[in-house]
Amino acid sequence: MCGITGIVNRRAKVDADKLTQMTKLIEHRGPDASAIFVNNYKTCGLGHRRLSILDLSEAANQPYRSKCGNFTMVYNGELYNFKELRDSLEKDGVKFTTSSDTEVVLEAFIKWGKQCVDHFNGMFVFAVWNEKNEELFIFRDRIGIKPLYYAWDEETLYFASELKAIAPFINQESWDETAIQHYFRLGYIPAPFTIYDGVKKLEPGSYIQLNKSDFLVGNYWNLEEKVRKTTVSNANEAKTTYHDLLKSSVQSRLQSDVPFGVFLSGGIDSSTVAAVAQSVAKEPISTFSIGFEEASFNESEYAKKVAEQLGTKHHEFVLSHKDIQDLIPQIPTWYDEPFADASALPTYLVSKMASEKVTMVLTGDGGDEQFMGYGMYTWADRLTTLNTMRWFLKKGLSMSSNVNKKRASQYFNYGEKTHLPSHIFSVDQGFFNAKQIRQSFSFADDYAPLMLGKTNRRLLVSEKQSFHDLKFYLPGDLLTKVDRATMQNGLEGRVPLLDHRLVEFSLNLDEKLKRKHGESKYLLKQVLYEYLPKEVFDRPKWGFGIPLNKWLSNELKPLLDKYVNEEILAKYSFYNVQEIMKIKQSYLDGQTYLFNQLWLVIMFNMWSEK
Repeated sequence: MCGITGIVNRRAKVDADKLTQMTKLIEHRGPDASAIFVNNYKTCGLGHRRLSILDLSEAANQPYRSKCGNFTMVYNGELYNFKELRDSLEKDGVKFTTSSDTEVVLEAFIKWGKQCVDHFNGMFVFAVWNEKNEELFIFRDRIGIKPLYYAWDEETLYFASELKAIAPFINQESWDETAIQHYFRLGYIPAPFTIYDGVKKLEPGSYIQLNKSDFLVGNYWNLEEKVRKTTVSNANEAKTTYHDLLKSSVQSRLQSDVPFGVFLSGGIDSSTVAAVAQSVAKEPISTFSIGFEEASFNESEYAKKVAEQLGTKHHEFVLSHKDIQDLIPQIPTWYDEPFADASALPTYLVSKMASEKVTMVLTGDGGDEQFMGYGMYTWADRLTTLNTMRWFLKKGLSMSSNVNKKRASQYFNYGEKTHLPSHIFSVDQGFFNAKQIRQSFSFADDYAPLMLGKTNRRLLVSEKQSFHDLKFYLPGDLLTKVDRATMQNGLEGRVPLLDHRLVEFSLNLDEKLKRKHGESKYLLKQVLYEYLPKEVFDRPKWGFGIPLNKWLSNELKPLLDKYVNEEILAKYSFYNVQEIMKIKQSYLDGQTYLFNQLWLVIMFNMWSEK
């Protein structure tokens, strides 16, 4: 796991000092080695920070040059099938000088060109410079586990693993209004947008090609194309296939020359990953969990029970509001743009704890989106069924004195042309839905939702909701959160449930194998119960959150007052100041479900002020 940077200039010489500065800004992503490369004509510069996981020798350091000297590469990620690819390439006469996957990636590119990614199983962003052709290729993995930002002005391309490395070289006063709307609807800024007009995120499954005449952004893989006309409905067949794929995924991700562990919340996803990992490991693995002093949010006891059943070496850390409060001002620095997922805080702390024991961890991300683990998918069904009654339901629920019913009324607060997946997501997260955006903000254009492409079969409404989360929420929020939290602590995170083979298989499972008789994650649970008793998991789903609702009106109220007041709101043209202040007062008067809307405002204003 590493960080990469680069500058390519068609007309002027690359400034090596700028490249060094960019690489220095992401040194936390790679504490083990650092270097830059600038070609003879000074038209291309590549920078690298290394966190050593495979082949710890200096021979595997980057930027990595081919034996012929024509190709130079920087690479962030892990290729899990590199040994098989290495064997294949050796049969074709390729001679290897290291035991790293880095060399395999470069030699695969030299042999297969941009089709090399079709052979890869892993998480990656890599850039290859071809000196002879004066051409650059950059690739991002299929699911979007690893990040890539870029700025292109028709003459110079800047790119990097994090936005902070590019920001000094663009106009930071020019913000993207569409990105800001996405933020207040979703809590994150989805690809290809960033907060800045001049910078984009490379989307998952995409590549950049830059040469003397062309700058192209293309796509080599997308979710929509992987949806087949028919689904797998046989439960036994599906369980066997998925279980075999999962064991293969976990085993390949345990390849490491450094100590490893598993993030264990005690929920279905992380417990499944931990169970499979322990079953193939030769000795007890290390597991890590986070708890809270507030008993209603403390899930660490469940994680401990799972760890005891599996026989892992378990470590836990119990948080207080003080642990969180001290970290909140660092969020804008970690993410470089507005980011409102408060679970970034415990994720950072569990990463910090784990990094004291191991250098690589497996996580359980991806299970909810593939197996309908969120309540959003039930709401998608409800809203479709109750569509003709939505006005009456909205009115009746909104008049209730029950806080939860008032919040539920917002699910029915939509119009005929509303894009339901984004509406349901906004309401479920407690963010601003389309009508609330128009009421509380004054943007020049209406909100344009994130849309899905055409698929080979017609998806059910719950499947569309799940697909929406897999395509946007997972890479834009959850994977971004884990990438920054782990990288801030010199820790590599690997995601077995997001092996692209598993994702492609789960996309084509019958919906009844994901939710059966009201039970979510049905098939995944059947795999888990091969390792652990069902009774261990007979409890409601909790999620990996923090008691922000409680803290914001008590211990963290100074933050609310500092960043949500008329003076600071008036600095920004898009706020309807009086409406935002009404939300604050309603929250303090007892409408506690509004806390996430206020958190959005706090995190945006905190980012801007910093």
